[in-house]
Amino acid sequence: MQSTLITKDIFDFLKALEKNNNREWFTEHKSQFKALESKVKDFCKSVLQALEEHDEIEKLKMFRIYRDVRFSKDKTPYKGHFACSYSRLGASLRGGYYIRLKPGESFIAVGFWEPNKDDLLRIRKELETDSSDFREILNEPTFKKVWGDLQGEELKTAPKGFDKEDPNIDLIRKKQFIFVKHFSDQEVFAPDFRNTINESFKAIRPYFDLISEILTTNLNGETLLG
Repeated sequence: MQSTLITKDIFDFLKALEKNNNREWFTEHKSQFKALESKVKDFCKSVLQALEEHDEIEKLKMFRIYRDVRFSKDKTPYKGHFACSYSRLGASLRGGYYIRLKPGESFIAVGFWEPNKDDLLRIRKELETDSSDFREILNEPTFKKVWGDLQGEELKTAPKGFDKEDPNIDLIRKKQFIFVKHFSDQEVFAPDFRNTINESFKAIRPYFDLISEILTTNLNGETLLG
């Protein structure tokens, strides 16, 4: 049976790893790591089961703890967190879900991390034309209580081809369209943490539905799907 709990021993290991981020220590504690990794995988699978009750998920991805240090100044070989993500199914369902578990820095995130060039332009053109539906969702009280404000990297000025004086330039400048929700360690260890994640993911659905509609139609509202 898949576990629905993140337990303190998982974070205890990550804290110890942060102090001993080297291959010798990790090798000595490899069996402990594998056991805890298995618990995290079970938790992520249990979240998947909950997600599939209200969304269609194509893939659950577990991120490896090993860092790619080839192009990084930080040569520590291991990440200090566990993480997983969920991709929605098919061309008509856009957006993704993400969970990161780290002592003192746990969060979940949803949205569009790195939209490709065409998708980013399509979203920006929609916002330039009419941002009312987009803003209505972002400002809906229940939605805002769960997810807060839209986050993500943005340009300092207007993208090429857009007017820097556009009333929607605050949105058009965005390169990412994401929401992030942070949790304390006590919240992570709580028996209802899985349910809290699932209810938060469920609350993002109006946003996903809107962006999915934008990315599968042209500016005239005509479908781009076959």
